[in-house]
Amino acid sequence: MSDKKSIVLLEANQLSRLIRNKEISCREVMEIYLDHIESFNPRVNAIISMRDKNSLLKEADEKDIALEKGEYQGWLHGIPFAVKDLALTQGITTTRGSPIFADNVPDKDALIVERIKKAGAIIIGKTNTPEFGLGSQTYNSVFGATGNAYNHQLTAGGSSGGAAAALAMYLLPVADGSDMMGSLRNPAAFNNVIGFRPSQGRVPLTESNELFINQMAYEGPMGRCVKDVALLLATQAGRDDRAPLSLNETGDQFTESLVMDCTDVRVGWLGDLQGHLPFEEGILSLCEKARNTFSAIGCEVNTVAIDIDFETVWNAWRTLRHISVAHSLEPLYSDPGKRKWLKPEALWEIENGLGLSAMQLMQASAVRTLLYKKIIALFDEVDYLILPSAQVFPFDKNSHWPETISGREMDTYHRWMEVTILGSLTGCPIANVPAGFNESGLPTGIQIIGRPQRDMAVLRLAHAYEKATHWIAKNKPDAIKESELIRYLL
Repeated sequence: MSDKKSIVLLEANQLSRLIRNKEISCREVMEIYLDHIESFNPRVNAIISMRDKNSLLKEADEKDIALEKGEYQGWLHGIPFAVKDLALTQGITTTRGSPIFADNVPDKDALIVERIKKAGAIIIGKTNTPEFGLGSQTYNSVFGATGNAYNHQLTAGGSSGGAAAALAMYLLPVADGSDMMGSLRNPAAFNNVIGFRPSQGRVPLTESNELFINQMAYEGPMGRCVKDVALLLATQAGRDDRAPLSLNETGDQFTESLVMDCTDVRVGWLGDLQGHLPFEEGILSLCEKARNTFSAIGCEVNTVAIDIDFETVWNAWRTLRHISVAHSLEPLYSDPGKRKWLKPEALWEIENGLGLSAMQLMQASAVRTLLYKKIIALFDEVDYLILPSAQVFPFDKNSHWPETISGREMDTYHRWMEVTILGSLTGCPIANVPAGFNESGLPTGIQIIGRPQRDMAVLRLAHAYEKATHWIAKNKPDAIKESELIRYLL
C-alpha cells in the first residue's frame, strides 16, 4: 500500500489486522476516515449526528494506549463505526428519523451497540434512516434524503440506506442495520454491497419491539465482503435473557471458515413467484445471469414454486405489520402535539393497526404459519432458495416511492418491496449479494434464503458466489474511482 489514505478501501477484517499488528495506529485510522467522510459524505448524506473530531481522536488515542498495554478489545478495536439511527446510542442523538426525537440524546446504548463497543469499535455518529424505518427510501424531515453511491440523485433504498451508501462510498469499513421488510437487503442491492438478515432470534432485541408476539424486525450486519458480515454477526449474535426469542447460541460459529464445496448443492429459483410480482425491466434478466453463476460454481439450480395464494400472504403481512407499527407508535399518535409530526405512511400504518381485532391477528398468524410450512417443505427438495432482492432499480430520491412497476399500480407505499416478505415472514436467514448493473450503471441484488437457523450455511454460499463474481471489488462508484484513493492504491 503506497499511501495510508487508501486504508479506507480495505475490508474491515484487513484493517483490523493492521491495527492489531500495530502497522497503523487507531489515531491514524480515525484521522483518515474523518477526512474521507468530510470529503465524500456530503455527496450522499449517509452519516449523520457526527461526534466532535477532538473527542473521537482522544478516544482513538485511548485505544492505542490500550494496545500498548496488551489490552486488545476485539476485532473492531479502534475501527470507526456509525450506528443506524433507529438504535439507541448513549450520548449521541437518536432521532429515528423523526422531528419528534430531533433532540433525543439517550442515556444508554441498545444491546447491539453495547456489543459493538465491547468489541472495540469507536462510535463516530449515526447512519441515516427513513422516519421510524418505514419505507425503503431513506429520507426524513430531520436530515433529508440519502443519495445512492452510484448516482447521488437517486435513492439509497432503506431503511438501512445510510449504512449501505456509507459502505459503498467507503465511509465506513462495516455497518449495522435492521430489517422488517427488506431493510438490510433492498439498500444493499441498491448500493452493490452485502446485507444479511439473520434467523429469528439470532441477534437479540432488548427494546420494546421484541415481544413474544412480535417477530417481524431483526437487526443484522452489512459489509463490502461476506467475511466482514460474518464477523460482525459474530459480535451481534448471542443469547440475552432480556430478549425472550433470542437463540441459546453464541456467535462463535461465524468466525469459522467460510469455504464450502458447492458441488451438488441444490438451489431453487423462485423468480417472480409464478408471475405474481412485477419487476422493472432488466431486474429479472440480471438475476437470471446471477442464477447461472450458482450453476457455474457447482450448484444444481432448478425453478421451484410455492403452492400458496400470494395475495392472501400479502394481506396477512399487512395485518401483522400494521399491528407491529401501531403498537410501537401509538403513544405518539395519541398525543396530538406529536401526531402532527408523523408522516402519512406512519399514520396509515397506525390507524389500520388500531382498527384490527385479535381474531384478524390470529388469522394472519395462521397464514404466516402456512407459508412457513410451505417453505420448509421446499427445503426438503432444495438446500437454498434464491430470488431478486428488489423489484425496481434505484429511483429519484425526491420521490417517496414507486407508484407503478411495469404498468402495474402499487396500491400501498410498500407494495413495491413485496419480494422481501417471504423471508421476513418465515424467519429464515437471508443474504443479499450483488447481481450486476443495468445499462445505466445501476446495481441490483439477489437474495439467498436458507433453512431457519442455518445462517452460516447461507453465508458460506454467499461467500462462494462472491469469490466467483467480485462485483463489489470490480465496480466501485465513479466518485471513488475518480478520486485520489485509486492513485494511492496503485
